[in-house]
Amino acid sequence: MSDPHNINRYGEVWNQEKIDICLSELEYLKDDIILSGGWAWHFISPRNHKELKHAHDHKDIDIFVYPEKTVDTIQTLITHGFRKVSTRFDNPSNKESFRRYVKNVKGTKVIVDFFIKKISYIEIDGWKVVEPSQLIQLYKSIHTSKNCFAVVSAEKLLNKGINILHREELMQPTIV
Repeated sequence: MSDPHNINRYGEVWNQEKIDICLSELEYLKDDIILSGGWAWHFISPRNHKELKHAHDHKDIDIFVYPEKTVDTIQTLITHGFRKVSTRFDNPSNKESFRRYVKNVKGTKVIVDFFIKKISYIEIDGWKVVEPSQLIQLYKSIHTSKNCFAVVSAEKLLNKGINILHREELMQPTIV
């Protein structure tokens, strides 16, 4: 979603097969990861919502892993067929300890962007997701889709002191 924000494309949906494949791949990591980015918004948004491209990003899976869970999580990824790939963000000075792992499943490229860091989270339906106010702050640093509906609406709701969990507003078009 780092592409220019194009209101003429509102209403486009993510491929449901990709969503299902990614959810399946996340299942065996569930206990050791904290979801961020579009996948955090996926669980924060209303249940059974329409997977709108401008609501939240499903191009990759952003996860945080506590330092003590790093080795186990990497081993799980490798055991399940993921391979580490190099990116322009790989360097020793990277404060977020970033790694990327990729796997092809039924013609779908599953990309896991892996950050090693202790971060606050909430639990939703058995999944850990970055705590919403902290998630919004990440859109000022590591995440690039700050114009997605969920981010814009959530920030407005949180500023009013409103709990954003499963709010319909997260799926409403927001012109920026």
